[in-house]
Amino acid sequence: MREIYQKLRQYEIRIRKAIKSHMQGDYHSIFKGSGLEFDDVRVYQYGDDVRTIDWKVSAKGIGTYVKTFKEDKEQNVFFLVDVSASQEIGKRGRTKLDVAKEISGVLMLSAAKENSSAGLIAFSDERELFIKPGKGVKHAYQIIKRLYDLRPGSLKTDLGQAIRFTLNTLKRRSVVILVSDFIDEGYEHNLKGLAREHDLVVIHITDRRETKLPGLGIVPLHDKESGKTIWFNTSSSEFKEKIGSKYGSKQRDLEDLCRRNQTDYLGLDTEEDYVPQLIRLFKVRNKTKKRDK
Repeated sequence: MREIYQKLRQYEIRIRKAIKSHMQGDYHSIFKGSGLEFDDVRVYQYGDDVRTIDWKVSAKGIGTYVKTFKEDKEQNVFFLVDVSASQEIGKRGRTKLDVAKEISGVLMLSAAKENSSAGLIAFSDERELFIKPGKGVKHAYQIIKRLYDLRPGSLKTDLGQAIRFTLNTLKRRSVVILVSDFIDEGYEHNLKGLAREHDLVVIHITDRRETKLPGLGIVPLHDKESGKTIWFNTSSSEFKEKIGSKYGSKQRDLEDLCRRNQTDYLGLDTEEDYVPQLIRLFKVRNKTKKRDK
């Protein structure tokens, strides 16, 4: 674990330095603008963020009302990490799950250094690990160790269920960082709800082996989650087009869903250096949050 900690620490320092230097004095936090807690409601005005609409109050038929928030010096950063079997695709030591753990660890350390509380849910189609938010670097390292030591009990995925649990568990507005390959169905409604209640960041991890299979003729392909093996002609142009179109369409749909719900989206391939991508993401967040204030 010592080597992992050192690696994560180096990435965390690299990210913080890069963002700070590029923001030219405007940098405060990579999670800037999220430390908010509920204050009151008021009548909806043109230009208000639709995510702040209080649907319970509005449903009473007296008009459309939005929630107002006040700054809270302490903020929660909550990590929702997919540890299902489909995440095990990729090179040895560089699978989607390896990258998901690294990214979560890096951002967890950053949250701890900014005096934010950090918590975790690791999920498959079950809740594999739940750690309540806590403060301090020691707490962050404890979460990282438990995440790396985790051996999931289930191979399957249920994103919708994991999001529902998060919504029921988090009682205050938080930064929620959802890290997954999003190979699942029927989670979209819950994702919208999560985006409405919290400051959501979606990190979508992919591996090119899923879309660019070599032409090896008729070969067996094993589905890790279902445990089934199906034979496919990987040399067939029809097969390659179908696979590429399926994954490409899913990614575009997810990105569009995030955009429509004002959620930060980052797509990453396991072969990429994710540090520059995270730097760009949080530079944009800093600028956007500053504009919104």
